[in-house]
Amino acid sequence: MHTVAVLALEQVIPFDLSTPIEVFSRTRLPDGRPGYQVRVCAEREEVDAGAFTLRAPRNLEGLRDADTIIVPGISNPTAPITPAVRDALRSAANDGTRIASICTGTFPLAATGLLDGLRGTTHWSVAGLLATLYPDVDVDPDVLYVDNGQFLTSAGAAAGMDLCLHMIRRDYGSAVAAHAARLSVMPLEREGGQAQFIVHDHTPAPQGSELEALLTWLRGNLTRDLTLADIAAQSGTSTRTLIRRFRDQTGTTPLQWLHRARIRQAQHLLETTDHSVERIGDQVGFGSPTTFRDRFKRTTGVSPQTYRRTFS
Repeated sequence: MHTVAVLALEQVIPFDLSTPIEVFSRTRLPDGRPGYQVRVCAEREEVDAGAFTLRAPRNLEGLRDADTIIVPGISNPTAPITPAVRDALRSAANDGTRIASICTGTFPLAATGLLDGLRGTTHWSVAGLLATLYPDVDVDPDVLYVDNGQFLTSAGAAAGMDLCLHMIRRDYGSAVAAHAARLSVMPLEREGGQAQFIVHDHTPAPQGSELEALLTWLRGNLTRDLTLADIAAQSGTSTRTLIRRFRDQTGTTPLQWLHRARIRQAQHLLETTDHSVERIGDQVGFGSPTTFRDRFKRTTGVSPQTYRRTFS
């Protein structure tokens, strides 16, 4: 039987801890046998879980013979891991154990160095922090999970369920995974990534920066067919200087910033109005409905219609 060890670190997030326990414990093979044995392990017997104190039945030795180790999220992602935890995870990795993280559990996993040179994800709200603290990890904030083979990472909350179902499908096939999904009242595959869940007013706009006035102007002129030259003229700089300032202060280009601002405004309109998709595309400055649909799906991972069904 496949053994899953769930590692409860200090300040573990209870939802992230319970997700793999419930999903894997409920998994049944076609003949009715359980597909997994689940154990909870921790460095110390008692673990701070915020609203309550958890008593873990197994210590770090319980990771040694596990087939899969899950690292749930922690409330303080910058908290350092202890040498004992780091060594236990590295030792397990050297033995070929599959290791997966849920939400901010990617931070302690990254702290071991096991994700260096690999693609990974975490909750979108701290993806930038993950990239800053661990520059050797290729952080993708727009996906629900990343499977690198031995090492897997997932985004926040329900994305942990997506990851668990994905691992069940890897281990036992689609039929077993689909049954586990039904028990969890979850689709086996959700359309799109976590980009669709990012709040629409989260456009980078550093207050007090030399770009602040220009970004305010851009937000007020989303419907105009603006070129890079138009934006440079408004800012009173050359296009080369404009591009350099944008990259330094927003991490993107002027036109990419403009497209994302338009998509976020479209998200807001899809959530709060019953306007047609065609009308919303026009309202946010896209020249044709086809261009709007293509850009919206590339940015959020889902179509405008799917987004509206999900969030309106």
